[in-house]
Amino acid sequence: MSTYELCTPLKKEDIRKLVAGDVVYLSGIVYTARDEAHAHILELDGRNEELPFDLEGAAIYHCGPLMLKEDDKWRAIAAGPTTSDRMARMTPKLLEKHAVRALIGKGGMQGIAGRLEDKCVYLAYTGGCAALAAGSIKKVRSVHWPQLGMPEAVWELEVERFGPLVVGIDAHGNDLFEKVRKNALNAFCQLR
Repeated sequence: MSTYELCTPLKKEDIRKLVAGDVVYLSGIVYTARDEAHAHILELDGRNEELPFDLEGAAIYHCGPLMLKEDDKWRAIAAGPTTSDRMARMTPKLLEKHAVRALIGKGGMQGIAGRLEDKCVYLAYTGGCAALAAGSIKKVRSVHWPQLGMPEAVWELEVERFGPLVVGIDAHGNDLFEKVRKNALNAFCQLR
């Protein structure tokens, strides 16, 4: 297991060196996106419309942050991860059009390891660490699609040493969550 400090935009070389179980600290720009934001991205893609943000080499954080507006500037109060598996069915289509290099969230994404291969990694962030995550956000650069509501809008965040993030699914098809599930099932079966 190795520890890496990476900066966005991420390149393929950045993610190819990562192995499931490695630890990553991320700096640069991260975009939040939950269910509604993913659906809206795919809707615009379907109409060949441009997005108001650039996903080339991007990191998407499955998060519905709690924000506070002070003097016309937004500040993150809490920014913990949400369950990523909800976005699993939309992710392959998103990756067909956009060179997203990292997905961040909690709980893994079942059945997606093969679709991430040589394209993207999944970085797991511990649930319940919303205040810790907010502390790594140095600036809220912008908010896109606020009509979706605070948790569903796309927040463009400038982060510094965001993490620790564990490589849950690497770009080589290794899925740490699936490995743990199989080991647990095998152990259970042996006990019976």
